[in-house]
Amino acid sequence: MSFRIRPGKSGVALRLHDLEAEIMDIVWSRKLRRFAVSDVLSVLEKRREVAYTTVMTTVARLYDKGLLSRERDGKRYLYSPRGDREEFLQSTAREVFESLGAPAGRESLALLVETVSSADTSTLDELEQLIQLRRKELGS
Repeated sequence: MSFRIRPGKSGVALRLHDLEAEIMDIVWSRKLRRFAVSDVLSVLEKRREVAYTTVMTTVARLYDKGLLSRERDGKRYLYSPRGDREEFLQSTAREVFESLGAPAGRESLALLVETVSSADTSTLDELEQLIQLRRKELGS
């Protein structure tokens, strides 16, 4: 799954357009396992004025991007998320780091360490455990 990064945005909206991000937020926060466009539309209509065809096109775009799977149900499609929010955000972070390449990757890691240095003790302990686990996986 490849996306462009949207400057000035954060979270899911970093990679998705605003309506796409809002739809995925509905799917993930309401834990929708199978849904029709009308299910998402009923929630969106409470927040803003939006046409059924706009939501239908956007959900189809999310399917094309690999975030949703779908199956036929008579004349309509039923959609399902292909992962959760956490998986999506992790893949975003991974893609950003991998796209930087080797020289820039080192600078990015240094920036990450600098950012993490302001974290609380429990976060640092968790990161240390992850590093130790990865060292074991690598056989170091």
